[in-house]
Amino acid sequence: MSDNPSEKRSAILKRLIMTIICLIAFEAVEILLLLVVLFQYGQMLILGKRNENVRKFGNKLSWYGYRILRYATLNENGRPFPFGSLPTDAEVEAPARSVHFN
Repeated sequence: MSDNPSEKRSAILKRLIMTIICLIAFEAVEILLLLVVLFQYGQMLILGKRNENVRKFGNKLSWYGYRILRYATLNENGRPFPFGSLPTDAEVEAPARSVHFN
């Protein structure tokens, strides 16, 4: 970063604007996650099994939300999607093999 105070302020302001946009995207992620959870539980209650595609989507979506929060709280410099790349399967922590309901 430059030593010029006005350039520093400009860079901080740009990051703040990006953060606000990312937090708006985070609100959409929250709604999508709610829908994923409700759909997954509904399917388990009706059919007795989970949907693996929805489970993987929910895992990537929660990882994306985590990345947004890390960027917004100044703990990560990499811009999240749509300003950066989507997380790859290698980046996302694998879901648990089995789920317990006790």
